[in-house]
Amino acid sequence: MTHKLLLFLFIASTLSCSCQVRKSPLESNMQLAEKEDAESLFKLGLKYCKGDGVSQDYNRGVELFQKAANQGHIKALYNLGVCYRDGNGVNQNYNKAIECFQKAAEQGLAVAQFNLGVCYYEGEGVPQNYGKAVEWYKKAANQGYKYAQCNLGVCYFNGNGVPQNYEESYKWHLMAAKQGLVESQYHIGQMYYHGNGVKQDGEQAATWLKKAAEQGLADAQWALGCYFLDFISPQNYSKAVEWFQKAANQGNANGECELGMCYYFGNGVPENYSKAVEWLRKAAEQEHAKAQYWLSLCYGLGHGVPKDDDKQKMWRQKAINNGYKIPNVEETELPIW
Repeated sequence: MTHKLLLFLFIASTLSCSCQVRKSPLESNMQLAEKEDAESLFKLGLKYCKGDGVSQDYNRGVELFQKAANQGHIKALYNLGVCYRDGNGVNQNYNKAIECFQKAAEQGLAVAQFNLGVCYYEGEGVPQNYGKAVEWYKKAANQGYKYAQCNLGVCYFNGNGVPQNYEESYKWHLMAAKQGLVESQYHIGQMYYHGNGVKQDGEQAATWLKKAAEQGLADAQWALGCYFLDFISPQNYSKAVEWFQKAANQGNANGECELGMCYYFGNGVPENYSKAVEWLRKAAEQEHAKAQYWLSLCYGLGHGVPKDDDKQKMWRQKAINNGYKIPNVEETELPIW
């Protein structure tokens, strides 16, 4: 009897355990947060800021981040800085944000190092200092943080905070591109396109631009359209139009301009001056100098719009003001595209 009773109790105990309702992560975090556990305070703060399982409450989130940060929780300290930067749950205060980012960055948190670099690059909360931006980007980039690698690549390409160096730019962008960062994939494609830091290579340019374009990056879609005109012989206007259209549909001024040019000359689409004007105007209103010049020609020649000398002069002057070099031809002649 004793043996059977013990066996029964063992089975009952096992069944009882298997049927117990486990606490949700939210409940666990709340209980631990009540005990001032730093990690739980931090996680609960995230949930309040995101509205994850609770009503969104930035004030409560900031309160929890502060408690965790006071215990030395580095991610809570960084997120507190984000709240101060964006004015979520607290009055916007760039000085406080910088203070939090600085402390977290000095403890090696890559995302804090990156954001501190952005603050120095943009001059937010600190005097603009490209050299300091590069310094912090490098610290984050050396930890494999892809966004910092991309920004570092941009700095080397433009010579901001460091001497211009296309090879170094390529190196950092490639690291980020291999991690799937679409912006760096675009930059790598453009570097192959123009031969900056690498030997010019149309196939490589197309490969990288397509990676970015297929993820929806409008600049890459425009550039890929250009590839079908610049690297393919004979030119493939149909493919160019396909990608220009994708870029234009996202409001990309380069894509709008080139799509307008295709409609103007009937390249890849039936010639249609009205459509040309429609797309050129969209780009021109975004201060795209080439589009402004071609829109001025449309008004001067009465193509797609009623002839209007005043509007022709207005758009022509806008193009000049935006740096467009007017071709040396008569006003009534069409320059080579």
